[in-house]
Amino acid sequence: MKSMDKSAFYRDLARQLEALLGAETNRIANAANAAALIYHALPDLNWAGFYFRHGDELVLGPFQGKPACVRIPIGKGVCGTSAARREAVLVPDVHAFPGHIACDPGSRSELVVPLVENGSVSGVLDLDSPQPSRFDDTDRQGCERLVALFLARSR
Repeated sequence: MKSMDKSAFYRDLARQLEALLGAETNRIANAANAAALIYHALPDLNWAGFYFRHGDELVLGPFQGKPACVRIPIGKGVCGTSAARREAVLVPDVHAFPGHIACDPGSRSELVVPLVENGSVSGVLDLDSPQPSRFDDTDRQGCERLVALFLARSR
């Protein structure tokens, strides 16, 4: 997918997510629908879902894909690193990422976007792919937009 086409794709996906969430504000319901939409819309994913912060850990939330790690310490793995830095982390090769937590050995690349609310991280959106270098900056920007929509609608 070309970068221009991919940008248009994410704009369309954001419109779909906005319509799907509608007036619903329940965080779990919205996370479940957002994860399903992303998983089925984006090519070459083997996992898409949310982790929510509970103290010093991220705890598994709604997702699509194989069973996953349930708890991830803040600062550990790609998800915990994203949460600690309060910024998206894009990893072309998870096997080269220091401290990577292999929940699914079939995953090769990963994109994690933190859920930042009032300066604090309340969780992360995590996308995994069996394809190396699956994600790029356009994916990061598109997923940041999806996260912003999710947060605007969810309580």
